[in-house]
Amino acid sequence: MTPKSKAIFLVICACFCMASMDACAKYLGQFLPVEQVLWARYFVQSTLITVFLWRREGTNFLYCHKPVLQFIRSLSLISATACAYLVFQYLSLSDATAIFFFAPVLVTILSGVILKEPITVGNILIVLCGFAGVLIIIQPGASAFEWISLSPLFCAFMLATYLLMTRVLQTTDKESSTMFYSTAIGSIGLSFVMPFTWVNPDPNTIFFMVLIGSLGTLGHFALIKAFGFSSASSLSPFLYAQLLFATVLSVLIFEDSLTSHFVLGTVILVGSGLAQWKLNKRNV
Repeated sequence: MTPKSKAIFLVICACFCMASMDACAKYLGQFLPVEQVLWARYFVQSTLITVFLWRREGTNFLYCHKPVLQFIRSLSLISATACAYLVFQYLSLSDATAIFFFAPVLVTILSGVILKEPITVGNILIVLCGFAGVLIIIQPGASAFEWISLSPLFCAFMLATYLLMTRVLQTTDKESSTMFYSTAIGSIGLSFVMPFTWVNPDPNTIFFMVLIGSLGTLGHFALIKAFGFSSASSLSPFLYAQLLFATVLSVLIFEDSLTSHFVLGTVILVGSGLAQWKLNKRNV
């Protein structure tokens, strides 16, 4: 197996882990408050990552050059995750996941506003097409939960901020530091909230609480390993495998139906993401 083939395989495995993690979050949301589901994901993942990094490099991963940016990045991620886990209780897993993939397209606009990178007419058209795809999926005004239908856009915005901060920190901080602070800050903050919201889980629920954090960790490491075999830009199109897995899990586990507006909106949204990827490659 060539390095590129290994990278693609690992990306697909990571996407399966992430989609399965979201399915666990939707399942746990039926029995636990959102705060506890979040805590389970972050606490388990932080524990596993800390043990791994400690054994590999001692305490070196605790030091970072841009603590404020690390905090903003971590806050963006936990805000996006909290919004996603709330949305999962009202929207299908497939619909919500599709809207979240508007984030990579949004990065283009944020890069222009924050990093002052040039934005072309093509960039703007791609963002507008992606937004049109989102509107087709959520159909604002057609749902009794219109505010919930629009909230994935907030999640996509926070994910885009997270991705942008990741790009900035790549030039200043070690990968291990960024990996650690991704979930550690959220884990510590949520631990202070748990005494006020804790619901005693049964053994089956505990299993899924551990599983959700383990899947997040496996997916994260698979992506890092994949990017070690091939460039992030060449692997970006394969990240849409998460949407495919989310759709399958949505239908098989939660018995959601695939609507025509979901299919049309998703095709437009994915097409916009792929067009942005191709445009970025051309400009490199």
